Amino acid sequence: MRVFVTGATGWVGSAVVDELIGAGHQVVGLSRSKDKAGALQASGAEVVEGVVGDLDLLKAQADGADAVVHTAFNHDFSRFAANAEEDRRAIEALGSALQGSDRPLLATSGFAMLDGPRPATEEARPPAPSGVFPRASETATEAQAARGVRAGVVRLSPSVHGPGDHGFIPILIGIAREKGVSAYIGDGQNRWAGVHRLDAAKVYRLALEKGVPLPRYHAAAEEGVPFREIAEAIGRGLGVPVESRSPEAAQDHFGWFAAFAGLDMSASSKRTRELLDWTPSQSGLIEDIENAGYFG
Repeated sequence: MRVFVTGATGWVGSAVVDELIGAGHQVVGLSRSKDKAGALQASGAEVVEGVVGDLDLLKAQADGADAVVHTAFNHDFSRFAANAEEDRRAIEALGSALQGSDRPLLATSGFAMLDGPRPATEEARPPAPSGVFPRASETATEAQAARGVRAGVVRLSPSVHGPGDHGFIPILIGIAREKGVSAYIGDGQNRWAGVHRLDAAKVYRLALEKGVPLPRYHAAAEEGVPFREIAEAIGRGLGVPVESRSPEAAQDHFGWFAAFAGLDMSASSKRTRELLDWTPSQSGLIEDIENAGYFG
């Protein structure tokens, strides 16, 4: 397959590129940075320089591909609504190029705010985009599926971990380092699903190779790690105390990250494993926090 990958130099996207190339697929990767384009080319991918906001470029590349993987998303939470709108438009553009064909589109989402009990299953529904949570990745992908596009989403765990991680765990480490305390909220029993980035990349490949038969896939190797255990691992790594914070005091400690720190984002991947024959094989979240260079 010739696969067009957005976010191809990103944390997840670069792993997807390597996974696809390793399985014998041809990859065309979108890179917004000339500095990173060299590394992408060295991996064996064809490089297209540009930004995800260039909708004509997205359409042209999707039109020439056998499949599309959309991992690009700007995680600057100070402009979350604008980034969510850019993501929605990108999915719409990619889907428009694939409409009327059987060529698949895989977009990317997460486990925050899903409805129903936890751990969430692949059948759980995303929230409607709103001012509180404007991300529309899933609703935009569903809209493309309703137009006949073979479209689905990979829901990533809140921690996609491994050496080089610059996501939620490094944010928590930075807060703990600044405050001199690694904290959790209440009893800390809210849970986070976790997945190593190399295991997550396999979900994308396997879903593409099977033709995206499901609307949603869960990249969750660990169903739910209690947040208190995450805080304790960070405390050990930094040599700082580990303490509870009340929900009222969470904002003062975590700042803008308080909403995420208090969420239960546990999720089952039973259906994904069964359908894709996906068996995660990499290290777990706590093991990575302790051994993958997070405190270097």
